[in-house]
Amino acid sequence: MDTIFILLMVLVMIASILLVIVVMAQNPKGGGLSSTFGGASSAQFGVQRTNDFMEKATWTLGAIIIVLILISVVITGKPSATAPATTAPVKKEAPAKQGATPAATTPVKAPATK
Repeated sequence: MDTIFILLMVLVMIASILLVIVVMAQNPKGGGLSSTFGGASSAQFGVQRTNDFMEKATWTLGAIIIVLILISVVITGKPSATAPATTAPVKKEAPAKQGATPAATTPVKAPATK
């Protein structure tokens, strides 16, 4: 069970790093990765396809991360059959005092007569 969880967490980390790289490669003004490799003009072949690829890669990697996290929660959330049954915690209280009761310790005065 632990090895599956570790494998899923490694995959989540790899997908997260790839997502960061893809997002950082994008340029909100339309340049991005395509202008880095010499595509100064937006009329060149492949500029629109590069932006489409980056957008699809962003959504795909985000979905992969969500699915992997949900799978890891489902796998680790099931109780193990080999785990011992849990018992209710025992409430510890101070032992009652042996001896006089509270009524006996308080002296009662008789009403004064005149």
